[in-house]
Amino acid sequence: MRIDIWSDIVCPWCSIGRRRLERALELVRDEGTAGAEDVEVVWRSFQLDPDAPVPPAETTVEALGRRYAAGPAQVAAMVGQVRDLAAQEGLTHRPEAAPHVNTHDAHRLLHLAREEGGAPLQAEAVAALMTAYHAGARDVSDHRVLREVAGEVGLPADRVDEVLAGQEFAGAVAADVEQARAYGATGVPFVVVADRYGVAGAQPVDAFADAIRRGLARG
Repeated sequence: MRIDIWSDIVCPWCSIGRRRLERALELVRDEGTAGAEDVEVVWRSFQLDPDAPVPPAETTVEALGRRYAAGPAQVAAMVGQVRDLAAQEGLTHRPEAAPHVNTHDAHRLLHLAREEGGAPLQAEAVAALMTAYHAGARDVSDHRVLREVAGEVGLPADRVDEVLAGQEFAGAVAADVEQARAYGATGVPFVVVADRYGVAGAQPVDAFADAIRRGLARG
């Protein structure tokens, strides 16, 4: 069975949703549910702000304040709530320091990761990029950062250079975004289990686990 998850690297809810989905899979596997050990998770591309400049011109907090016409106190409350939820999942988020970045090239590398090492390597790359951004407040549109993170997870340096030098996998990124729209997704994370069950948002572990159980039961 396959689980498709649309996300953006810079999306804090996607970071939280990734951890909760991992926990849900562990729960279902620990229960001994038939087929749970063979579940494949495929990460799909989605850009919250495809027009974000390269290099970034402002922080995430500044971008939120501009987008929602919110004052400093409102933005602080908004990001503080998400940061606290992330901490409950054992994640470090630094939204005050994180730049507002364009993630197109990072998504292209995630498609390369799947081509090179399948779902396991892609999952490693997603985790590494999210950690670099949310915990490290690093600019994941910067090719130097992308090369470093790609090297950490074992992506071949020559292929990383080839991808970053051109537009390879740009069509795959666009196709992912189009598929999300076809499903009616307007935000991320958006999870589809076994091509049947959609789960929108960073739902609780039990909600993800229930969707996985239903998908496995249908075969």
